[in-house]
Amino acid sequence: MEKEVLQEELKVARKKSAKPMLWVSMISMVMFFAGLTSAYVISMKRDDWVTFDLPNAFYISTVLILVSSLTIFLSQRFLKKGNRPLSLALLVTTLILGIAFVWYQYIGFNELKAAGLYFTGPTSTVSTSFLIGITLMHVLHLAAGIIVLFVVIYNHFKNKYKPNDLLGFELGSIFWHFVDLLWICLFFFFYFIR
Repeated sequence: MEKEVLQEELKVARKKSAKPMLWVSMISMVMFFAGLTSAYVISMKRDDWVTFDLPNAFYISTVLILVSSLTIFLSQRFLKKGNRPLSLALLVTTLILGIAFVWYQYIGFNELKAAGLYFTGPTSTVSTSFLIGITLMHVLHLAAGIIVLFVVIYNHFKNKYKPNDLLGFELGSIFWHFVDLLWICLFFFFYFIR
């Protein structure tokens, strides 16, 4: 009996600390990208700075990630209402949109290469190195988000989420919205600051 009480207290403590720990990690990610974008702004003063248009694929990927935020939001909402099949369908749609986002980022990198703009090498420029480097860092964070989505989908299949117990789903959703918002901020940063 004492062991069960201790396990329940541990479970409650984990639930109380999960969201604050996620927020702390997201704040550290914001600081990381703030440092990268600050270095980008400072480097714009260099004589060898080259301006260029963003790849068309980045516009498409931006729309995809915006829609993915909507689908995960609706998925959580339908799960709270007990509509598990529709919630799962929207969750899988979010995953597909996330993978499509990564694909269009890849296409965008190829568009840059086709324009003669490289990440490294003798024909690379500081501006393209920053753009591709920062974007790649975001793609890595989004890849973590895709792994999180796989875990949430798995737990959804296992019926681990109940309308009154959605902590894992909520954590995954918060992180997904975060990487979405981060991309939107980066996209507008690159669009307006060249």
